[in-house]
Amino acid sequence: MHAEEVTFSKLVAGEKQFQVPLYQRTYSWTDKELKQLWEDVTELVGQAMAEVKTPSHFLGSVVLAPGQMSAGGVSRWLVVDGQQRLTTLMVAFTALRDHIRETGGQDIAMLAEKIHEQYLVNKFLDGNDHYRLLPTQADRGAFIACVAGSPRAGGGDNIGHAYRFFRGVLARGQEEGGDAWTRVVVTVLGGLLSIVEITAEPGDNVYRIFKSINNTGVQLQQSDLLRNHLFMLLPRQGEQVYQELWLPMQQSLGPKNLELLFWLDLVLRGVSKPKVSEIYEAQQQRLKPVEGDEDELRAEIADLVRLSARLMRVLHPDREQHPALREVLSRLADWGNQTYYPVALQVLGLVDAGRLDAEAAVESLTYVESFLVRRLICQISPSSLNRIFVEAPKELEKSHLPVPEAIRSYLSGRRRYWPTDAELSAAVRAKPFYWAGKSHQRHYVLRRLEESYNSAEPVDFAKAALTVEHVLPQHPAEEWFELLAKETEAGQTPQDLRDLLVHTLGNLTLTGENSKLSNHPFQRKQQILDGSALRMNREIAGASGWGKAEILVRADALSERAVKLWPGPVDGAPGADDEWPGWAELRAALLAMPAGTWTTYGAIAELIGSSPIAVGTFLAAKAVHGDYRVLNADGRVSAAYEPADRSPRELLEAEGVGFDEAGRAHRPSRLVAEELAELLGKELRAHDDVTTPSPAAETTDRAARFGELLSTNQSPATGESLRSVLRFWQQQDPACHLDYGRGAETSCFPLLDVGTSPRSRTMRPLGLYPVTGVAEVPFGHLKERAPFDDAALRRELLLRFNQIDGVDLAEAKLELYPTFPLNVLASHTDEICAVLEWFVRTTALHAGERDAG
Repeated sequence: MHAEEVTFSKLVAGEKQFQVPLYQRTYSWTDKELKQLWEDVTELVGQAMAEVKTPSHFLGSVVLAPGQMSAGGVSRWLVVDGQQRLTTLMVAFTALRDHIRETGGQDIAMLAEKIHEQYLVNKFLDGNDHYRLLPTQADRGAFIACVAGSPRAGGGDNIGHAYRFFRGVLARGQEEGGDAWTRVVVTVLGGLLSIVEITAEPGDNVYRIFKSINNTGVQLQQSDLLRNHLFMLLPRQGEQVYQELWLPMQQSLGPKNLELLFWLDLVLRGVSKPKVSEIYEAQQQRLKPVEGDEDELRAEIADLVRLSARLMRVLHPDREQHPALREVLSRLADWGNQTYYPVALQVLGLVDAGRLDAEAAVESLTYVESFLVRRLICQISPSSLNRIFVEAPKELEKSHLPVPEAIRSYLSGRRRYWPTDAELSAAVRAKPFYWAGKSHQRHYVLRRLEESYNSAEPVDFAKAALTVEHVLPQHPAEEWFELLAKETEAGQTPQDLRDLLVHTLGNLTLTGENSKLSNHPFQRKQQILDGSALRMNREIAGASGWGKAEILVRADALSERAVKLWPGPVDGAPGADDEWPGWAELRAALLAMPAGTWTTYGAIAELIGSSPIAVGTFLAAKAVHGDYRVLNADGRVSAAYEPADRSPRELLEAEGVGFDEAGRAHRPSRLVAEELAELLGKELRAHDDVTTPSPAAETTDRAARFGELLSTNQSPATGESLRSVLRFWQQQDPACHLDYGRGAETSCFPLLDVGTSPRSRTMRPLGLYPVTGVAEVPFGHLKERAPFDDAALRRELLLRFNQIDGVDLAEAKLELYPTFPLNVLASHTDEICAVLEWFVRTTALHAGERDAG
């Protein structure tokens, strides 16, 4: 056995081929792993562009066993371990090559061909020998499509998802850094990612090597390493320091927050972008000058203890003594992410040192809250927030302004995107707020708007079980469309108008009566809302009707409240962007679309808060990747589209989209606005991570509500067939049970518990919606859960459903939530039950293999 640290470019140099054995699992990296890799890459890129000495980043190991030399002279290596990271880098280079081909200038064009020939293929060889990586049979077609630049590259499987992920992040990086940035990305991916190449000699037991590398021992945390190091340096005072300082701090924070503390300590000391995985090493370097002085080391630990007390006030605001400061810390804690912690700790440190009074601290943190909330309402990507707040302490230390003004000025800077009052008001009117941020953050914004009424008897939000309600329903009855028809513009349908209004802030409120409100006519909703304890609901109840005019009037009123609640950037600060942010979201959506799908101008408009005409005008004026995927509402190519080489129909047909004789694209391949939002990572499905069953009484109530909706909205035959399917599901296995949605349209989910833990994750093969009349196949849910994180198994599930007459699920939607009509169950109950039986059997088989291993 031989081990050597190499770069990716050195690993693949020469005429080689890496073969993934057929018995290995398929490619399974998800957004979590891809984002972590990309964060590491962008950090290295930033350091290189700033001409900071850039060490290589350790990516992991690759274990290789020699294979037979091919007839064409290619050295073949079996990938015993490390296929996931090796495949990811190969896919990243295919995306980088295609990105350069489409967007790079002439001076960088040759770089794309260098990538292709140096990293991806053996140029002068044919057949399978042509490819430097040959994945398992299940992944091979998708991978070769990426390497070959096929129209089908970027499909709905896991490899296609990774390809589209890299196309998206590369496009965003190019916008800020241009071709110079792209060149550095090539350098980083090829030369600054360190891989330990472990090669076995003929006769070596490669599986024993694999087992020793992937041992199951519990890995020490960074906080464990730092603690051990510190107390090795305290031979005389160690016992006392541990009892008096370290142990109380450790018990107060817990392991996870202790590691967070050490990371935040580095940030506040100005260490540039410390990685969580390198906390121990960075702290060790910082403490080297005082290693021989136990008194100094004790003082350093005492500083950490004081910082931990401030962190506890951030984590648990009820520990803050000053009422106003406690309130603003509580609001930030309710917001629910950690990005603002460095600034909050810096502000509290100044208060504790007597350099800042509590009122100024409240003003400072209110600007932080406003920055976060305004960006969410305007739907500016949160991806840069960590960088902005990590860099803040160092920048604020340099400022000569009073602290509140310094924070406001810093957050108002260019490329930090703090929306102005005008941008905020425009977003409230047009942006689909229901898709903004996390569900608890949307709830927070509505709660704060309600609180701004300063009611004499305010609602206790901690106790009230309130959910977000669409006044104009998500699934309106016909009478709603009749009312909307009176307000449509030329060329606009009532459905178009509904799409533009339904998810905007002006149409949303909070209520505890969601199931009662449902999709009733406005007059019935008025009666229910008029009895609400919330002022905003009684205000809605006072309207004479509820259409475009009323929604926009309410949006403007809420904008005025939002401007007062959340102050904006300094006067004259740059806006969210030189270009309207919606166009960046449009580009991102088209890059995220799987090969073999199309969408409409209306769906894009609904997603970004614009109009179909404006979307068409923008696409006609700009060169946008994937513009051929945008069709008219009926699936036809717009007459205004002027193709450069091939028509949109030809391009889509090459990807596998079918067209009928009238020139309309295959409807199951269409992506609606909600699906585009899901591809962009917006949180639309709060029920996905439910790990514990609902209380029995609550489940009984919602089951009854589901039954009522089913009887009211579906035929007796469909209702009886569905009940038969649900009974069959519950009889399959003790782990098979039912749960019901909490929304206005009470849905039903057949659930399968995985494992024996009380908090074990659940899996579901279907979601059943009685009002809209569809059965949903939740591939987006299943792709995160073994064994269906294997795209081949999701594809088999899709094919089994598609064998049933009336079901037509597009293969390009293997990471989404496609649907088929609920009434299919009326005549195909047995076939549906057979698919469910296969689902349970397949899951159980995987669990048995896992337990045996």
